[in-house]
This record gives sequence, C-alpha cells and structure tokens, in this order.
Amino acid sequence: MNNRELFFRHLGQTSLAPLGIEVSRAEGIYLYTPEGKRFMDLISGVSVSNVGHCHPKVVEAVQMQAGRYMHLMVYGEIIQSPQVLLAKALTEILPEKLNCVYFVNSGSESIEGAIKLAKRATGRPNMVSCRKSYHGGTHGALSLMGDETMKFRYRPLLPGIRQIDFNSFEQLNAIDKTTACVVIEPIQAEAGIIIPEAQYLQQLRKQCDETGTLLIFDEVQTGFGRTGKLFAFEHFGVVPDILCLAKGMGGGMPIGAFVANKGIMDLFADNPPLGHITTFGGHPVSCAAALASLEIILENNLAEKANQLGQLFVENLTSAKIKNLRGIGLFIAVELNQNINVFEFIKTALEYGLILDPFLFCENAFRIAPPLTITTDQALEASGCINRLLEIKES
Repeated sequence: MNNRELFFRHLGQTSLAPLGIEVSRAEGIYLYTPEGKRFMDLISGVSVSNVGHCHPKVVEAVQMQAGRYMHLMVYGEIIQSPQVLLAKALTEILPEKLNCVYFVNSGSESIEGAIKLAKRATGRPNMVSCRKSYHGGTHGALSLMGDETMKFRYRPLLPGIRQIDFNSFEQLNAIDKTTACVVIEPIQAEAGIIIPEAQYLQQLRKQCDETGTLLIFDEVQTGFGRTGKLFAFEHFGVVPDILCLAKGMGGGMPIGAFVANKGIMDLFADNPPLGHITTFGGHPVSCAAALASLEIILENNLAEKANQLGQLFVENLTSAKIKNLRGIGLFIAVELNQNINVFEFIKTALEYGLILDPFLFCENAFRIAPPLTITTDQALEASGCINRLLEIKES
C-alpha cells in the first residue's frame, strides 16, 4: 500500500474529509508533494509556523540540541539549559507579574494547567468562558468550549461552567465571588476573528479584580507576532493573571506553556506536591526550537511587519464576492457572500495550490494567517489568486 492508503487505514482521523495531500518537504510558506506540486500555506498549519517552515535557524537549533541530549527526566526535576533560557527570554518580554513559566506540550495542555492553577489558587468551583470559543480538545478544555455541537457527545463534562457572549458588557456580572477564573481569547479566533469592543477587556479586568477572579488569556492562536504585537493583549492594555501559549511558540516543534506570577505558580509544588505534572513538557529540543523562533521574530520585527502585510491583504482582496474582511495583523477572516459555499471554495483553492482553512464557528468565512515571513510579492500573488478563484467559483 502507498502512504495515502496507509494514512486512511491506520491513522485516527479527525474528519471525514482531511486535506489528504502528501508532503515530502516544506520551506518558507510552501509545501511540496513527492511529485513536485507546490502549495502556498496561507494558514501556517493553523497559526503554528509563524517563522515559516524549516527556518534554517530553527533547524540548526533542533539539530544541535538533539546532538546534546533529548528527554532526561519528567518535567521539573533537572536543570536543562534550553528550558531555562526560554523561560528567561519569555519573562523578559512579558509584563513583570508574568514571571514564571510552566512548560507543557500543547495548547490544550496549557489550558488544563491554567484552570487547575486557578482552582488551586482561589479554592473556588466555577469558571466562565465565552460562546463560540475554542480552547482545545481535552476534557477540561472541551468543557470550556463555546459550542455545544462539538461537545454534546462527551458529556458529562466539568460542572460549574457559565458561558457568556464575547463583547457583552451586561453579561460580565456572571463573574462573581464563586468564579475561580475567566478563560477568554483576547481576540476570538474560531468565531471568525472577533476583536473586542473598546473597553470590553478593561471592564472584564475590573470585574475580575472586584470579585477576586483570575483572568486567563488564551493566546494559543494569537501569540508570537500573529496580530501585529508580540501578544494580542498588548493591543488593549490589559494584563492577564495567567497567559496560555502554544502553536506559534515552537517554530514548528510541539510546545506550550502557561505563564503566571511565581507566587501563584509555586502552589503546584506543595500540599500536594506534583500539583501539575508532565513527562515531556518543555522537551529540550522543542525549547531550543522555541528560543530560536522567538529570536527570529524579535530580530526581524515580524510582529510589526505583520501589520503591514495584513493591510496589504486587506487592500488587495477586492473581489465583489467578499462580503467583509475582519482582522488584525496577519490574522484575517475573509467573509464571503451567502451564495458561496466556503468549504467548496477551500477545496477549489487547494486544487490551485492554495491552502486555506475554515473557522469552526463561522461557516461563511475562511482564515488567512500565513507565516509572518511571507513577502510582499507572495502576499500580492496570494491575494490575486483568491480574487481570480472567487470570480470563477459559481457556488
């Protein structure tokens, strides 16, 4: 059997219609099949490959660290240089109160660790999340998800979760003195890139402060330059109590983290010890890749460039079949007219060598979130191709 047949026979599937392209190599914003067909990646593996595929500096960091040592011991027991250097680099660019990092393997795990920490710190039973939010696929993260169609098969889930509408000032009173934490994306991703209204996050911060509730920002998709700032919360002047990171953090390697104040984080170490534990969290090779990726983003001003390139997309996506464009930085939702089937359009785009992706909770739009290393010429080429494909697409 060939790889395609083996893929469908032996790998667990997440949908009935995966992209199904076989990739032999990847470089920059491109993926290549064994036959040599080239695909332009306009979604960065869903906000992962912020510095592009196989950036030479990331590859070198991975190779060098793999030659020194890989897994040594469960997380937290042995001093490992890649972990230490990455934690130092992260805390130096974050607000002062976010000064302690706990490394995990993924975004879902960062959410799990954050909500455990919030319950441990407050002793409270309840949590608040938003409708149309996505926080991951594990049991606790799924409980927070803001869409019943993706979680009803897995009930009963965690109790004590209240859901509110993003941007609803009136519903912030659902946060009270029984609430351990609010878990929220500073910019809603899977809802179709919804940006908070003026003063919404400030009012949320105020309500959390007044009730003693911890504010958790899920920046799994928005972190590491994606929105034109290193972290999306910087746009709004609101600092969370716990920050969840993953995806674009690792330069293509699996890694996540949640970041808090050391006074809170230390609660995991005692009464009981091992309050949170992971075997592979902060894997030294992933940490080395993440440090290299962060250095690339900072040294090349990729966050600032994301604003310019995002604006370029907005200015050049001019098809009359585009109803609306929403976005910030290189994090853009292209909303199409109602007579166009987004899923069929994405399939057509794939045939023409463009990788696009729909949103989970916004059926009439697709995302544009290419590597932050995309060039002006590549952005213009992609915009022009999308315009042309929309003109030939009838339904």
